[in-house]
Parts: sequence; C-alpha cells; structure tokens
Amino acid sequence: MKVWDGFVRLTHWAVAGIVVWNLFGPTDSAHRLLGYVAAGLVVARIVWGFAGSRQARFSAWWPTRSHLIEYLRSVANGKPMHHVSHNPLGGLMALFLWFLILALAVSGWIMRLDAFWGEDWPQEIHTWLSVAVEVCVCVHVGAAVLMSVWTRENLIRAMVTGNKKAP
Repeated sequence: MKVWDGFVRLTHWAVAGIVVWNLFGPTDSAHRLLGYVAAGLVVARIVWGFAGSRQARFSAWWPTRSHLIEYLRSVANGKPMHHVSHNPLGGLMALFLWFLILALAVSGWIMRLDAFWGEDWPQEIHTWLSVAVEVCVCVHVGAAVLMSVWTRENLIRAMVTGNKKAP
C-alpha cells in the first residue's frame, strides 16, 4: 500500500544527504547554505504535516504518551504493533531530529552575527547539536534496520518506494 508520498520521501532523503554532507564535509559557505536548505526543508515538511497526504499528516502518527506506552509494551512483549505510518518511537525521533536541525540552523546563523563575534558559546552549542544529530541519526538508522529485520517489513525500502505491506 502507498504510505509515503513523493514530498515526504524527497524531504527525507534530501535532508539526510545534507546532514551527512554537513557532518563530514568542510565547514565553508556550502555548509552554511546547505544547513539553511535543510532547515527550509524541515519547515516545509512540518507544513506538509498539516496539509499533506493522509499518512504524512501529524494526525496519522503523532507520538502521544498513550501511543508510546502501548507501543513500548508491544515491543517488550516481542510483538511490535504494526503502524501504517510512523510507529510512535519513529515519530518521536522524526520530531526530535527536526528540532535539532532547526536548532543547528539557528545556532549557525547566530555564530555569523556581529553581536556574537569572538563569543565561544554559539560554536559550542552548534558543536553539541551536531553531536546530538550524529547520535540520533545512528539510532534512527539502527532502529530502521533492526525493526525491518524483526518485523520483516523493509522500512528503508518503504522510504524509497513509498510503499509498505498492508497489515
């Protein structure tokens, strides 16, 4: 069944590519430009969470406390619940990654302001945020691989093709 529309997949993979480039590439004018592009894509994806296709909308996957508890219980019991869209932990990770990417863009912008010239704290915050993104990306990719194997549902292929197995 069709789950992820083209816009969701485009923003996902474009932001993923930019994050990898900016984490391991040079910190030059391209780094700054790509950081702002990533932030713009995240903002566009957030807007799409209100106006986009059914499975892209926050109403399809918002990680409420009760959904998180119910899902964690199913995982603890060895039978993770199937979700057409993001599972609650995946949704929580998406929100956290978006927050970090937006915070990175803001901290990167602050570093360039004359008002903070010579200050170390904007660079320190930017560095800590980039480390947080690295950790979250590793957890995100690891969880996608683990859950793909465990549930026999190729989540990575689903984010490429837009299709998942029907429950």
